[in-house]
Amino acid sequence: MTMSKLLEPYKLGPLTLPNRLVMAPLTRNRATPPGMVPSPLAAEYYGQRASAGLLITEASQVSQQGQGYQDTPGIYSKEQVQGWRKVTERVHANGGRIFIQIWHVGRVSHTALQPAGGKPVAPSAIRAKGKTFVNNQFTDISEPRALELSEIPGIIDDFRRGATNALAAGFDGVEIHGANGYLLDQFAKDGANKRIDAYGGSIENRAKLMLEVSKAVVAEVGPERTGIRISPVTPANDVSDSNPQPLFDHIVDGLEALKLTYIHVIEGATGGPRDIAPFDYGSLRKRFKRAYIANNGYDFALAEKMLADNAVDLVAFGKPFISNPDLVERLKRGAKLNEWDKATFYGGGAKGYTDYPALEAKQAAE
Repeated sequence: MTMSKLLEPYKLGPLTLPNRLVMAPLTRNRATPPGMVPSPLAAEYYGQRASAGLLITEASQVSQQGQGYQDTPGIYSKEQVQGWRKVTERVHANGGRIFIQIWHVGRVSHTALQPAGGKPVAPSAIRAKGKTFVNNQFTDISEPRALELSEIPGIIDDFRRGATNALAAGFDGVEIHGANGYLLDQFAKDGANKRIDAYGGSIENRAKLMLEVSKAVVAEVGPERTGIRISPVTPANDVSDSNPQPLFDHIVDGLEALKLTYIHVIEGATGGPRDIAPFDYGSLRKRFKRAYIANNGYDFALAEKMLADNAVDLVAFGKPFISNPDLVERLKRGAKLNEWDKATFYGGGAKGYTDYPALEAKQAAE
């Protein structure tokens, strides 16, 4: 057995995590249309991975307007809540703990996914350079429209409802998606937000929606069951800020005041270089008094070093959890990892989703 700080327990709010490995939220595009309900396979998929210290689900839209990709699950209808309940019941039966990530993609969408074929919404009518996946093909992101000031309370209410539904579905908590160029990140960063009202211009104004959503979710589920994901410098989905350090220092100060249970920080470019732009993540660590979940480009060696240096509390892994449902056990034994099949990441059925072998099954087959 490998001795590892990653394998030590950690107290996260009311939960005792048996280890410090977090399964990162991973979009898999396998919800059942037309209602975007998690499929029965999702219960098997998450249940297989319940040995992670904490599971965070794939991002789930808080409204139809919030959907940006084909076959992503929602958390706004009774049917979706029922589908997710089957997931949480399986995870809990297998001894796991699970948060749902809730999102609104904003401008990163296509008219084919929007109510009545309307334009996606954004802080400003600036089209993102990039692709989305609709009708089984990659397609240019549609031109958005700027949200009216009068519509913003409705967006906040959608997140609030998503949090309420998450508890009804049996989740242990909620992670707000404030990262990767989606709606809350679009409002925060000046590359996407050119508003001249109360939600644009200054750092305080641009950060307002992210903090108001966080406050609404905290009011529904409690701060000890609320986390948030942020990505200060990632260029994902064509969003950027001219001066991210003071912006995210301010955002994290606001999150600290709300006493969220964790911040989940994408360090560097999502799925890319960690050093894409200068940024002092230690500043966020110092400002936030509860759990810091680190993400992006971590292998076990880097995770151990950062934990030993007290630079992070928990470490999120993505692709290794896709192909290794028993990732924790493999780490304990120092066992070889399964390789992932990138061709099956998005969409499809059981292949590349629930058919990766656990250690014992693999050894028996050899």
